[in-house]
Amino acid sequence: MDRQTKLIVFFFCLIKLSLHLIADYHSGFQGDELIHIETGNHLAFGYMEFPPLISIVAFIQNVFNSDSVFVHHLFPHLCSILIMFYVAKIVLFLGGKEKALILALLAIIIAPGFERSQQLFQPVVFSQLFWTINFYYFLVYSKTLENKNLWLLTIFSIIGFLFKYDSLFFIFGLSGLLFFKKTRNALIQQKFWKNILVFLLAISPNIIWQFQNNFPFFQMMHRLKETQLEKLNSAEIITDLFISINPLNSIFILLPAILFFILTKEKFLKIIGVGVLLSFMALLINKGKAYYFYPIILTLIPFGAVFWQIFVFNKKRWIFYPLTIILLFGAILIPFGMPVYSLNKYIQRVYPYEKLEIEGGSYGIKFDEYYSDQKWEKTLSAIKTVYDSLPSNEKTEALIWAKHYSQAGILKLKKEKYNLPNAFSYHGSFYIWSPNQGEIPKTIIAFRESKEDGKSFFEPYFESVIPVKTIYNPYAKKEDELYQTIFICKQPKQDFKQLKQQFSKRIFE
Repeated sequence: MDRQTKLIVFFFCLIKLSLHLIADYHSGFQGDELIHIETGNHLAFGYMEFPPLISIVAFIQNVFNSDSVFVHHLFPHLCSILIMFYVAKIVLFLGGKEKALILALLAIIIAPGFERSQQLFQPVVFSQLFWTINFYYFLVYSKTLENKNLWLLTIFSIIGFLFKYDSLFFIFGLSGLLFFKKTRNALIQQKFWKNILVFLLAISPNIIWQFQNNFPFFQMMHRLKETQLEKLNSAEIITDLFISINPLNSIFILLPAILFFILTKEKFLKIIGVGVLLSFMALLINKGKAYYFYPIILTLIPFGAVFWQIFVFNKKRWIFYPLTIILLFGAILIPFGMPVYSLNKYIQRVYPYEKLEIEGGSYGIKFDEYYSDQKWEKTLSAIKTVYDSLPSNEKTEALIWAKHYSQAGILKLKKEKYNLPNAFSYHGSFYIWSPNQGEIPKTIIAFRESKEDGKSFFEPYFESVIPVKTIYNPYAKKEDELYQTIFICKQPKQDFKQLKQQFSKRIFE
């Protein structure tokens, strides 16, 4: 990169980071983040819902012993910057110059789907980063056929897989290399079976862990298909994707990217086009949600930007300026993807355009990080009140049973701040960390999202289940999330070993 190119990349990275830091200031934790944070306290070769590498990142963040959003978003912010950097590298590798670079990086900034998915501490942002890195080396290898680039592709594919299993869709796209004689002969000459062997050996500890635990990931995916994915159709997925990456990007960047593959005469780019198409179709057939496609969109953006430079700007340079202004108008959608506004300002300016009508709710806000600080403050304060009301002999042994992993996660994260006892749950990966044996204390504080009639969930396991407090959440996006009720459960009917066995088939319910 020359000096001017570096300044452009630095400028857009600074804007990107600034938006994320503003969002940190205005937001709390999204529910799924809490289980990923807790994995840092339970390093292992696998987890019920995702591969193991995110636990290493969580472990590093947990060294700060902090419950702040900013600390637990350090690595997502770093990933978002590195994504910008590698998109820039792809643009430059394709022969793009400053104008193409500006279009590509601006397209990322204005995409509300990218903003949120790259804001949260989830495997999604790591998947996007390593998919983008892998794609860069896919490009380089397809052009140079150098063995070192094949090995870099192998290494980063391993890392990508160990962050999120959807990297298999990228690896499936790599099979496009076998469709072309030149690349197929190169792979055979370079004994690419060695790369496959190294990949399989590197991921084997996670596969063995899954085997030893009866492949819980497949159980989760089966549950996810039953409750969510089976309800999706291709038209809905494409429509959601069109909107979430910003309609202006869809029209002025993605359509030109498709035209680029059609018009280019570079043979190695035909290979890339086949690879992208294979990955996209595999995801579509498997009814992936819109955000599952974001890594593919990130890799298409450079082609759309370079299309304008090669086929348009070289003849009519002035078109760059109105096109850039049009894309800049897309920035009005940024607040729809990340909390750059405070909750009150969001309700005034953004909520009217995406509100959800929830019977019994005051607002139906799409993303819980906008209001989660308020929600958890009320809930944990109420649990603290209930805990403090227990007789001293019961407080000594009392535990908290959280129905959902996000509830267990916030209890673990905020335990010291509220001086609460240990929490356990049988939901998701918290099932692994729940007690394996021993007598259940005579008094358990339990809570779940429900009204008082939610006690039926706990009644099979205790002689007495009494609802003591109900907390109302006016911002809930679903009717069954409007209330959280706290129960005092006494006289358990079994021990921890028996209880865990009873939940062994209900981990994702």
